[in-house]
Amino acid sequence: MFDFLMSAITALNDNVLWGVPMVVLMLGTGLFLLFITRGVVFTRFNVVMRYTTKTLFQRADPRAAGEGTISPFQAVCTALAATLGTGNIVGVALAVATGGPGSIFWLWLSALAGMVIKFCEVTLSVAYRTRNERGEIVGGPMYYIARGLGKTWLAMLFAAFGFLASFGIGASVQANSLAGSVNATFGVPLPVIGIVVALLAGLVLIGGITRIAQITEKLVPFAAIFYLAGAAAVLVVNAAEIPAAIAQIFRDAFTGTAATGGFLGATVMYACRVGMSRGVFTHEAGMGSAPIAHASADTDHPARQGLWGTFEVFFDSIVMCTVTGLVILTSGLWHADPMMSEGAMSSAAFGQSIPGGQYIVTVGLMLFAFATLIAWYYYGEKCVEYLFRRSRGMRAAVRVYQVAYVAMVFAGCVTNLDVVWEFADCFNGLMAIPNLIALIALSPVIRRLAADFFRDPDRRRSRDADYSGLLSFRDK
Repeated sequence: MFDFLMSAITALNDNVLWGVPMVVLMLGTGLFLLFITRGVVFTRFNVVMRYTTKTLFQRADPRAAGEGTISPFQAVCTALAATLGTGNIVGVALAVATGGPGSIFWLWLSALAGMVIKFCEVTLSVAYRTRNERGEIVGGPMYYIARGLGKTWLAMLFAAFGFLASFGIGASVQANSLAGSVNATFGVPLPVIGIVVALLAGLVLIGGITRIAQITEKLVPFAAIFYLAGAAAVLVVNAAEIPAAIAQIFRDAFTGTAATGGFLGATVMYACRVGMSRGVFTHEAGMGSAPIAHASADTDHPARQGLWGTFEVFFDSIVMCTVTGLVILTSGLWHADPMMSEGAMSSAAFGQSIPGGQYIVTVGLMLFAFATLIAWYYYGEKCVEYLFRRSRGMRAAVRVYQVAYVAMVFAGCVTNLDVVWEFADCFNGLMAIPNLIALIALSPVIRRLAADFFRDPDRRRSRDADYSGLLSFRDK
């Protein structure tokens, strides 16, 4: 029975949730929203960069904005904490190893669609956010599905998928990646790693979104700068190979890759599928996870926080994934050994170019995995809170979830998680379906909010500005 269930989930993941149907749905939604918003995230990309990079270290004022409010930069760091990591390092290696260099081109295309989608879902999340019983600002797809569409059952479905996904992609998978890297590089026993990581995670998680944001705003920039500096050093050493690598990305995107050495070759369609699915996996646009963090941001307009959503995908996929892809391609290892794992390929690509380069990948994975672990806890907590919001036992349910999450972190460090990976991929894909339905249905609201903001993006509104006239409430 178990083998049958696993075969069914694997087939669902490969053929539907992370296969061509999902790629088509994601791209189709991105193109539709691009038309609806008149492409403002690209035609006004200067505004996107100006109002994100200029306010990188702007802090929220809790006295003015209320309990549980964080700065726009803290919000994007929390969201980036959940997306940066294994997808940018191991996921890119997997895409190149199985889909060829051309898969990087299709990953870029996925990112361009993701920049539009993430702008829209973050904008909606801020527009329909509310306050919970503790006075904290909360939001996300479950709130704009319920309040904007009036489909509480669909919102509950999203929250259930998000809650279950957090145990997989958030707790166990990230803890397993972290523990595996530390064990392989430094020889620390897995149970010891599990105890330490679980304790550290528990100390962070009990502080809620405020403490999580305080940690991620320091951890994510440091981890990103550390990894990018190492990658830049590798690319300086391999500078002569960069033009050929870029040319190969564009050429193979439309011609496929012929068999070379141990590489089996990839068709154009397969490169497209692998690149786009890996792109969705790393930037998470359309899944609806990141808007949960962005909803807590102290901002004067929903669309202004949407700019941070666009920046998030740009940095995650266009910058981080491209750098990793070029490191792998310029190393020549992507077709040298067909038996090499994706993680080993990334480490070897760094290690053969600069002394100790393999440690950059190990430390990067450690930092990114821990950041992802704590960010996904917050997503899961908000989903549990939504599911039990009308129950007197809501706080007890959150506490039980917190204990279970920390226990899953320890379990992830000491066990093999091939089965958990399949379930995690499944629930991640299922999260996207109700979210994408809501984005399409609420597209008129997105259009009105985008038009209102970009009419005069320099104008600062009051924190208490009322945008209800631009929204459509079905369930208050």
